Amino acid sequence: MTSSTEGHRSGFACFVGRPNAGKSTLTNALVGSKVAITSSKPQTTRHAIRGIVHRDDAQLVLVDTPGLHRPRTLLGQRLNDIVRETWSEVDVVGFCVPADQKVGPGDKFIAAELAKVAKRTPIIGVITKTDLVSPDQVVEQLIALQDVMEFAELIPVSAVDGFQVQTLTDLLVARLPEGPQLYPGGELTDEPEATLVAELIREAALEGVRDELPHSIAVTVDEMIPREGRDDMLDIHALLYVERPSQKGIILGHRGERLKAVGSTARKHIEALLGTRVYLDLHVKVAKDWQRDPKQLRRLGF
Repeated sequence: MTSSTEGHRSGFACFVGRPNAGKSTLTNALVGSKVAITSSKPQTTRHAIRGIVHRDDAQLVLVDTPGLHRPRTLLGQRLNDIVRETWSEVDVVGFCVPADQKVGPGDKFIAAELAKVAKRTPIIGVITKTDLVSPDQVVEQLIALQDVMEFAELIPVSAVDGFQVQTLTDLLVARLPEGPQLYPGGELTDEPEATLVAELIREAALEGVRDELPHSIAVTVDEMIPREGRDDMLDIHALLYVERPSQKGIILGHRGERLKAVGSTARKHIEALLGTRVYLDLHVKVAKDWQRDPKQLRRLGF
């Protein structure tokens, strides 16, 4: 395809919604590859990871933002700043509300914030997780969402069984400006590989730990180097940061068993992402109260 293709559309979209509304899972379903971290724990997305949907007639770049929330720490404030900055820069916003939870104060808080950009950015209401409820409940949720704000479109979808995912892509693409491809055809994301690797490690570390831990984990990849004398093996050295020694114990588990399991899960996802065998070296460090310390936040990439 040439960059002068007539009628070709390209641009940016993002999904917003309270934490755990299914935004990252939806991003992955549209792109068809695991580019955004998904977890059963709220507040797991920290970086604006972009997924790229390539079609003959369009290129849709999805920006995956953190869930907007009422901030309690400096990290929380920075996450909210990322969200608002993203909204002002995209061509269309999908506002995600899960089908299995009543429309609540969190959704109304986001709708009030979105109303500020709605004049210049079309907002599409997306009911997610329709596979978890009956058709009648989906209808009820559509009616409830209509009362929250005015939408350019309203659509129920399920990233799990693929229900209306293609239709949603069409609705988003229709609102992009005409233009050439923004990224080369084979790319699925423009994030550096080290960022994606760090996110996959953090996702593996979040699964199965206590509820208080998600906010307290950060990951840095110190080194990604080919194994000497081998072209099929990559050595990755990464650090998991927590805020307190007790949290370090949770991550390590009895005799380090939990950290081993985290490494094994993360390694499989990283190998699938990079298409090569990986040796993953993980260590846990305590960085006291890093979420409230500007210097440590900078060091950890926030």
